[in-house]
Amino acid sequence: MHPMLNTAVKAARRAAAVINRASFDIDRVKVTEKGHNDFVTEVDKAAEMAIIEVLKNAYPDHAILAEESGASANLHDENENVWIIDPIDGTTNFIHGFPQYCVSIALQQRGQITQAVVYDPTRNDLFTATKGAGAYLNEKRIRVSRRDRMADALIGTGFPFRDTSHLDEYMKMFRIMTERCEGLRRPGAAALDLAYVAAGRLDGFFEKGLQPWDVAAGSLLITEAGGIVGNFSGESDYLYKGDVIAGTPKIFAQMIAQLSPFAK
Repeated sequence: MHPMLNTAVKAARRAAAVINRASFDIDRVKVTEKGHNDFVTEVDKAAEMAIIEVLKNAYPDHAILAEESGASANLHDENENVWIIDPIDGTTNFIHGFPQYCVSIALQQRGQITQAVVYDPTRNDLFTATKGAGAYLNEKRIRVSRRDRMADALIGTGFPFRDTSHLDEYMKMFRIMTERCEGLRRPGAAALDLAYVAAGRLDGFFEKGLQPWDVAAGSLLITEAGGIVGNFSGESDYLYKGDVIAGTPKIFAQMIAQLSPFAK
C-alpha cells in the first residue's frame, strides 16, 4: 500500500473509533443545525479533528479542505497536496442510527485525485484506491459491474434536501430513471454510493449539488475500478461543480443520454 494511502487509512480508522463510540449512545450526541436539513454533530467535529491530526503529523505542509473546518490557511490554487475530507458522510443517517454512513478521505495532487479511502465503520468495509494501481475493498481488487443495459441496472441517487428549489427538476429525472432502470436507491451517503458503484453493488449513480468532499474519494475508486465519472454533460469538471453521473462505461453512456438535458 502506498505510504500516503496508508496514512489516510490510519486517519479513517481513528475517525471510525470516534464514530463507533458515539453510535452506542446516539441519543446523547449533541446536534446543531447548520441550515435547513443540514446537520452537524459534535461527533463530525471530533472525527474530523482526529483525521486532521493524523494527516498533519505525517504531512505538516499539506493543505486541508474539510467539511466542518473548511479550508486550511495554506489552501490556494497552486498548492501541490490537498487532503479533501468528510468525517461523516451521511450525518442524518448517523443521527438516526440508520447504519449507512462513512468516512471519506482523498488526496488531490496538482489538481488530480491520487489517493482515496472510503470507510464504512458499521460494516467494517474499507474501500481504497491509488491512482494507476486499482481499487480495493478490504484488500481485494474490485471492478465495476458487467451490466451494460439500463433496464438491468440498479442506480443510486440522492434527493435534494438542503435546497429544495430544484425538486421539480429532480422529480422529472426521478421519473425518467425509474421508468428505465431496474431499481433506484437513495441510501443517503453519496461517498458510500460511489464506493458501491466501484464495487459493483450499484451499476450507476447520479446526483446534483454535491460538495468536493462527497465526491473526491469515490470518483477515484470508480475510475480505478474501470468505471466512468462525469458531470451531466459527460465532461470531467464535476469535482467542484457538484453535478455527478457515474457508472459502468455502458450504463454511464445511457445515463448521460437520458440526463444530459438536465445539465446546467
